[in-house]
Amino acid sequence: MNDKITRVVEIFTDGACSGNPGPGGYGAILKYGDITKEISGYDAKTTNNRMEMMAVIEALRQLKRPCRVRLYTDSKYVMKGMSEWLPRWIRNNWLTSQKRPVMNRDLWEEIVNLSKSHEIEWNWIKGHQGHLENERCDQLARDALIHGKKA
Repeated sequence: MNDKITRVVEIFTDGACSGNPGPGGYGAILKYGDITKEISGYDAKTTNNRMEMMAVIEALRQLKRPCRVRLYTDSKYVMKGMSEWLPRWIRNNWLTSQKRPVMNRDLWEEIVNLSKSHEIEWNWIKGHQGHLENERCDQLARDALIHGKKA
């Protein structure tokens, strides 16, 4: 653990898609002490998994200094990708266990790159179960999808 990292940031993320592929949105909440920041975005033609990943990417892009991050996602795809599958994919030159190219490699590589200066604890939460920040991220993602823009 890097003793120089003293900032602890909580990040909550979610993605949404209408059709798969189709238009999509993402939402994220960043919390640092008493400061809360909400972000969201839109893509006209995407997938749900890509929007889940974009929420993580755009949230990590907000961090200007190395941080201890507690990241919460309701995406098992993102959670398992970062905590289980990634080392094997990299070791196998970005091929799955079925010897197929890893889907969304560009976004996985971006998450890896953005994660390098932070200590990230990946946490999965069950979606649509009344978790305050998860519900808010879902609303941000759906609003971005409906309105077709970044908030």
